Amino acid sequence: MDLKIGSHVGMSGKDMFAGSVKEALSYGANTFMVYTGAPQNTRRKSIEELNIEEAKRLMADNGIEEFIVHAPYIINLANAVKPETYELAVDFLRTELVRSAAMGAKILVLHPGSHVGEGVQTGIKKICEGLNTVFEEDQHCMVALETMAGKGSEVGATFEELAAIYDGVARNDRLRVCLDTCHLNDAGYDVVHDFEGILKRFDSLLGIDQIAAVHINDSKNPLGAHKDRHANLGQGELGFEAIRYVVYHPALAAVPKILETPWIASETDPKVTLPPYREEIERLKNAGAPDYPTQPA
Repeated sequence: MDLKIGSHVGMSGKDMFAGSVKEALSYGANTFMVYTGAPQNTRRKSIEELNIEEAKRLMADNGIEEFIVHAPYIINLANAVKPETYELAVDFLRTELVRSAAMGAKILVLHPGSHVGEGVQTGIKKICEGLNTVFEEDQHCMVALETMAGKGSEVGATFEELAAIYDGVARNDRLRVCLDTCHLNDAGYDVVHDFEGILKRFDSLLGIDQIAAVHINDSKNPLGAHKDRHANLGQGELGFEAIRYVVYHPALAAVPKILETPWIASETDPKVTLPPYREEIERLKNAGAPDYPTQPA
């Protein structure tokens, strides 16, 4: 099975979604992740303006079978303090699922949310409440809860917290999980020395089949720092070999891997930053798969 590797891409201008596909292809990617608009706000173009059919034709012509949509950061289902923030989150998540399905996405990645001082259990209860409300409607796109770094009052930094959300959602067949290598490291999961143990723990609580995407990032901070600062491949605490181990892992072969690494300064003009994705994808492809432990029969 070919490595499913891509990156975050933009969506703007007259090409809109078709431009996203063109950007992914320019990196040598065979999958990608996109926001339907700016992640910091709710301003969105209508579905009719997204140039979806042209994008689908480009994907079909170039062998891209799947892509992922990422929900905006402003969605905070865990907020039990401000009802207006919670209601906005529910309403906007509902519309983002409709938009994602119209684009042809099967997965919408969502940060579970922040409890803003009310405690993890309260945050989980609100997240479940919000997802139960949204899932009352029949949708064709699933929500993948992203593993978080645990900074501030983030919910979802442990597999146990994600499992608790699953337990509280009636239609949890609509849920999946997106692993993030930087977030795992910063949350205290030892990606470098014990990725097999991480997968075993995840499998025991949620099931490996629930992993629908993996965000590929090095981390600028050491294990358990709870910081969430992404680094380019091989330029952080994880190192290239640990990331390569994750990317090619047989248990995740069918799962899209998405680079979210920082843009880098141009060699000719330090004020200009450029995407590193073509080079990073090529490096991963050229490296090939490492050796993995033999699984017992």
